[in-house]
Amino acid sequence: MSHLKHQLPEKKPAKKRTVNDQAWLGALLKGLVIAFSWFSLAWNQRLGRGIGWLLIWLPNSQKSIAWKNIQVVYPDLSEDEQKVLLHNTLFELGKTITELGPMWCWPNQQILPLIKEIKGQALLDEAIANQKGVIFLGPHIGNWELNAIYLASRYPSTFLYRPPNVSSVESFMKKARSRFGGKLVPTDLRGVRTLIKALKNNEVTGILPDQDPGESGGVYAPFFGRPARSMTFVSKLVQKTDCAVLFMMMERLPNAEGYRLHFLPTDADIGSTDELVATTALNAGVEACIALAPEQYLWSYKRFRHPPAGVVDIYKS
Repeated sequence: MSHLKHQLPEKKPAKKRTVNDQAWLGALLKGLVIAFSWFSLAWNQRLGRGIGWLLIWLPNSQKSIAWKNIQVVYPDLSEDEQKVLLHNTLFELGKTITELGPMWCWPNQQILPLIKEIKGQALLDEAIANQKGVIFLGPHIGNWELNAIYLASRYPSTFLYRPPNVSSVESFMKKARSRFGGKLVPTDLRGVRTLIKALKNNEVTGILPDQDPGESGGVYAPFFGRPARSMTFVSKLVQKTDCAVLFMMMERLPNAEGYRLHFLPTDADIGSTDELVATTALNAGVEACIALAPEQYLWSYKRFRHPPAGVVDIYKS
């Protein structure tokens, strides 16, 4: 078990804030999420698109990071095409923010009907039928909060959980994310043990596979042709439990029509004991998910930060 201890994504040190600052910020964030939940999905996404317009026209790090990522990932696009993708990405980012309201506050019977279509149902049925537990890998695409809601509503589920930097919003977030039955466990060695036991008991879990795992939790593997620190946690779990693994993404449909749920297969190498082979397969699966809706990916995340020696840091150049 000790070799799993350093496989979790790196935890950033929380910024120091006073108790009053934490309480004020937590109340503000909670109030915004609740306010977003008051609107229909159509109006909610209109608000999100409005946030996207602000991100387009105002100087901000989200736009800057997304622009650099898009330029290196899609060099074959013209500059105009890259800008169109950037703008659409920021619109989708705005929707991801406002959709926290419905996802954290709406009842199950109001949320699940928003899933209008499921692609890859046979893959899901086969994975569940194996009765060895299933890891669902859900990259930061579309409405990834809805992934966990869907899983917890249908199957016994255990999810790793990391407290937010703003501690005063933690109880609200935990209650929101566990209200459909999913069990939240801490991202520490005890939590990993609980997750392994859950998988061996034929439960399911969801993991965001495109997070930077930090210096000790992964290796450099190609992601769109560039080296990116990539987690080995998934391959270690597979080796420990012999569970099934699928990719999962919740694509946002146009005009607030709802969502299309995709299940995609994984390469058998994703459980390889060769860390580079395993993480290369992991990243290839993330790329396949992104190809379905490139504008809905979280390009504002520094996926290529801390590159290996000799590789330019695109966020500093």
